[in-house]
Amino acid sequence: MTTSQPATVIATTTEPVKVAIIGCGSRGTIYSRYALVSDKMQVVAIADPSKARAEKLQSAHNIPNEQCHSSWETLLEAPKIADAALICTIDSLHEELAVAFANKGYHILLEKPMATNLAGCQAVYSAVKRNGVMLAVCHVLRYTPYNRKIKQIIESGVLGSIVGIQHTEPVGHYHFAHSYVRGNWRNEAESSFSLMTKSCHDIDIIMYFLGNDCKRVSSFGGISHFKPEKKPLAAAGAMRCMDCAHEAQCPYSAKKIYLRPAELGHKKWPVDVITDVVDIESVAEALRSGPYGRCVYECDNDVCDNQVVNMEFDDCRYASFSMVAFTKEICVRKTRIFGTLGELIGDGDMSIEVYDFLSQKSTFHRPEPVSVHLGGHGGGDMGIIEAFVNAVATRDSTLLPSNALTSLDASVVVFAAEEARRRGVVVDLNEYRRQNDVEY
Repeated sequence: MTTSQPATVIATTTEPVKVAIIGCGSRGTIYSRYALVSDKMQVVAIADPSKARAEKLQSAHNIPNEQCHSSWETLLEAPKIADAALICTIDSLHEELAVAFANKGYHILLEKPMATNLAGCQAVYSAVKRNGVMLAVCHVLRYTPYNRKIKQIIESGVLGSIVGIQHTEPVGHYHFAHSYVRGNWRNEAESSFSLMTKSCHDIDIIMYFLGNDCKRVSSFGGISHFKPEKKPLAAAGAMRCMDCAHEAQCPYSAKKIYLRPAELGHKKWPVDVITDVVDIESVAEALRSGPYGRCVYECDNDVCDNQVVNMEFDDCRYASFSMVAFTKEICVRKTRIFGTLGELIGDGDMSIEVYDFLSQKSTFHRPEPVSVHLGGHGGGDMGIIEAFVNAVATRDSTLLPSNALTSLDASVVVFAAEEARRRGVVVDLNEYRRQNDVEY
């Protein structure tokens, strides 16, 4: 992940948009960096139960002690201090916090997912609509230069009428083990299913390219590998990597993912997730006693590591999506778009090939380079916080490619696809909306 910060500052002559950051972990920290490279945004308050995480942001942004809260409740109870709230907490709190801060008049930047159940998504949508505030759910793929270029190519007409999309998310073998086997998103009861927590991005970008008129969905998936019956015989009896005779031969070893990078001086993701103090002793202790040191075959994970989704749109247009854990690349999505005049092949990074059927020639497009890196997602982190701040500053919600309506639509499709997987059926979206009282 790229985390370098440039020396230049993006200047503006207007008053900065004041934000309160709720959740000072990885995502909250990344979005807060915009205030360090642009005077369009000012962090004026933070809330996090972790003193160590809060102190890092307090120091970086010179926040007075009285605006550093150990709970979101005390921030909410205090007089409104900011224009917007950046909600970057665990998934299970998204609905409650988004509704509460919308009711107090804050514009909302909400880390995905919108909520962990469909009723929660509806509640968030209704709250921002009722209070007249803007909502940007962090479907950051819409904000990358790469995907914006693809959208421009589609709208130019060079592909003709779009008839289908194939889209793949290669999660990455150690990324999946970190986040979805050992980590915060491993267990549906504590978070949500993996199609929502990991790949709502991808369903959303497919709808960004094809439109919101998805009619039916089907899905297949399950846990292909990270379960006790797949545990190597040589690892029998070991519950933690620190005590396992098979550890050196295991690609998912916690020592390989965390301890060895720490020994080489690496202090960023994913090492900084498992301990507030990143040094060899603290990392080793976290692996001996914490959740990230567990054997990947002995965790309480219950979310899919391998899933496909099929989507039917109006006018005989179709999309297929695959999310798979077992890849070299980490989240470098691959996309093929099929049109009546040509085909688009995207490498997920810097190359977009458009093949013209008439001339039988290919044209290669490169997205605009990312000039300011805040975090990862191919510039999407920078793209969404910049668009959100500009939208709040100008009171112009059209500056947001992802808004309350598009996010609710994408969430409906994700929940319907998961129901299709669980029940082994094709789900009709209109009927699903009726059954679940979805209102726009």
